[in-house]
Amino acid sequence: MIKGTPELIGERREEIVNACEKLYQTMSFKDITLKEIGNVTSFSRPTIYNYFQTKEEIFLALYEREYVRWNEELVRIMEDNERLTKEQLADRLAKSIENRGQLLKLLSMNNYDMEANSREELLVSFKAAYGKSMINVRGCIEKFCHVMSEEDIQGFLYMFFPFMFGIYPYAEVTDKQRKAMKEADVEYVYQSIYEITYNCLLRLFGIR
Repeated sequence: MIKGTPELIGERREEIVNACEKLYQTMSFKDITLKEIGNVTSFSRPTIYNYFQTKEEIFLALYEREYVRWNEELVRIMEDNERLTKEQLADRLAKSIENRGQLLKLLSMNNYDMEANSREELLVSFKAAYGKSMINVRGCIEKFCHVMSEEDIQGFLYMFFPFMFGIYPYAEVTDKQRKAMKEADVEYVYQSIYEITYNCLLRLFGIR
């Protein structure tokens, strides 16, 4: 059992997740270890096990936080606008995705292994944040796109959310990948996260 006040426990968990986030800016998932994470926290590595049992649990908490941040943006879209055309809503949603590059990077990873190596209570907390994002996107559609039927909305959600898993690899291309594509003589039009997402949303809204 973890000792300490709820505030201290929350602060320690947040510090661990922040350390993971910092490392993830320059290192890959496979190269980040609990030892590496412990090196950038204010306490020893064994202390981490009081809060997270595996590296995957820490990444799952980071993943959850990214959905929470996206949910905040989605709520602002609904609260700050009385009316939006489909094109305007596509623009707002695409910009919210553009701001969540780290979420897209996490989505491009092997989520099965991450979830399999995390305790159920942490997985449930993550799924709640993920589910809330689906509710919020649905809320945006219901508020601004009155002509879309329930079937249309369901179809939108179950096409757009799986689509999100593939955005990052197409938009964030390394120099090595660009060189390989050129040498393989593959014609490829490079687009930003915003462009890929906006064009997809226009099609899902039936505009293109």
